[in-house]
Amino acid sequence: MSVEVGQPAPDFTMPTDGGGSVTLSALKGRKVVLYFYPKDDTTGCTKEACGFGEAMPDFSKVDAAIIGVSKDSVASHDKFKKKYDLPFTLASDAEAGVAEKYGVWVEKSMYGRKYMGIDRSTFLIDAGGVVRKVWRKVSVTGHVEEVLKAAQAL
Repeated sequence: MSVEVGQPAPDFTMPTDGGGSVTLSALKGRKVVLYFYPKDDTTGCTKEACGFGEAMPDFSKVDAAIIGVSKDSVASHDKFKKKYDLPFTLASDAEAGVAEKYGVWVEKSMYGRKYMGIDRSTFLIDAGGVVRKVWRKVSVTGHVEEVLKAAQAL
């Protein structure tokens, strides 16, 4: 399955850092930046998360919620969020069900070994719950700025 621009964003409810939960449909009326990343506290993922964290005031000005999603546990998210003082929600997709719905649960290859993992991707969802922009195979450098520009233009 894959999600394309112009389609309604698949709804979900996932557990989050701090023992909470997040439901996409409950955020209707706000823009949502939904970004999928492979692993807490790894180089690229930390750089991306800190970038979104630093830009949070700008995303708040355009009423955009940011949700970071990985397969990591809520406990791992709690540590990651605290370590880098991340001001947005981290959701745990432990079974990769939401990643599958969005088409970001893919076969990867490292050192000749094939395995399933999250493809670093971002979805910009408008206030009506429709996907307005999709970034796949994200390169971290400059990505947060690109997403912010797109959110500001919505």
